[in-house]
Formats: sequence, C-alpha cells, structure tokens
Amino acid sequence: MTRPTIPNHKGEGHRKRLRDRFLKSGLTGFQDYEVIELLLSLNTPRKDCKESAKLLLERFKTFPAVLEASHESLCEIEGIGPANSLGIKLIKEVADRYLETRIISRDVVQNQRDLLEYLNQTIGHKTKEVFVGIFLDAKNRVLASKILFTGTLTTSSVYPREVIIHALQHNAAAMIVSHNHPSGDATPSKSDLEITKKLFFTLKYVGIILHEHMIISSEGFFSFAAQGLISQFNKEFEDGR
Repeated sequence: MTRPTIPNHKGEGHRKRLRDRFLKSGLTGFQDYEVIELLLSLNTPRKDCKESAKLLLERFKTFPAVLEASHESLCEIEGIGPANSLGIKLIKEVADRYLETRIISRDVVQNQRDLLEYLNQTIGHKTKEVFVGIFLDAKNRVLASKILFTGTLTTSSVYPREVIIHALQHNAAAMIVSHNHPSGDATPSKSDLEITKKLFFTLKYVGIILHEHMIISSEGFFSFAAQGLISQFNKEFEDGR
C-alpha cells in the first residue's frame, strides 16, 4: 500500500527560492522583510512566513529594531511563537559576539573600523541610552568590553568610581568609552562633554588613559578624539597640575 504524502504548503516553493538565493549570493538583493522571513522559516517548517515578517517590520519599523525587540513584544505578533522569538534574539546575540571577538586583542586606537562596526551593531539601534566601557592593555589591545550604565545619561548617572573599579578589575592601562543617542543625532550634549571631561580627569589621576569617547547613533557617530576634545582635556589636566 502506498503511503500518502503530505501536500506541500503554499509557500514551500517561495521558501526554497529564498534559500537558494541566499546560498548563491548571501543577502545581496534581499529586502529586510525577506531576511526576516528566511530567519523565521528556520523554526517554522510548514508555514508561509512572509506575512509574519511584514507584520514585524510594520510593528517595529526597521530591521535593527526587530532584532532589538523584546521576547514578549515579538510574541505579540501574529504567527510569531517562542521558537521564532528565540531565533531572532539568538541571531542578534551571535552577531554581537562575533563582532566583539573581532576587536579582542586588537589595537582599536590606531584602527577604529572594527570598533565602529562593533559599536554600531551592539548599541547603535538601542531605544535606551547605554554606556559602554572598552578596556585596553598597555599596547592598546582590547581586553574586554562591558555595558556599564543603562538609561538617560547625565553627570549624576555615570559614576567615575565604578568605571575605575571595572578598569582595575580588567587590569586596564587605558580605556575607550561609548554611548548611543537613540534620537539619531550624534551631536554631544553639554552633559556628554561634562561626563567625558570628568572621566578623563578621574582616570588620569589613577594612571589610566582615556583615549576616546564615541557617540553612536543610527545616522552617524561623533568622535571626541577626532574633534580634538581629548587633547584639549589632556592640556587642561597638564596645565592644572
């Protein structure tokens, strides 16, 4: 007796074409919803994922925002279950880990391309401000990276003492700090300037160099070092000794 076959679902041919495109040329030419659709298909074996992918973009507006969304908010979307949400959250964390490993043990002071790529990926699209410390050895090679503070950043919410404690725990000789601007405008605020100067002076007193403060946004970045502000703080420190 011939065993009955299960009929192909409506989107099976479309899904195969997506996978074949990806295997042939990566994500080149893919629209954002197609990338999400392909990702959802990994944990949805017998269901068309196109509409769910479009619903995710409609709800969260951008591809990075979909990856940053919480597990609970992802599961509110029709067709998205815990397994799909896990896949989305996992791919974001894997990408973050991959980029972090690329900067570990590298001199990011002289070559900031990988650093900027890492910061754009990890904090550039977050909806809340986060403050990152990147700890360096005496040859400016990255020892570790850590989110130190979360929330609206002011001079009263970034504590130099805690930054120093983390730096000493990593035996750091120098640091780079960074935070994001969810508004999209990377221009430093008065508070950003005050925080950076305060950190520079405090770290300098304990023998730790602050090489850079980078502000990251979805529309660009601002480098305190490139704009001469770190050199200015150093001059002020030397003049005040």
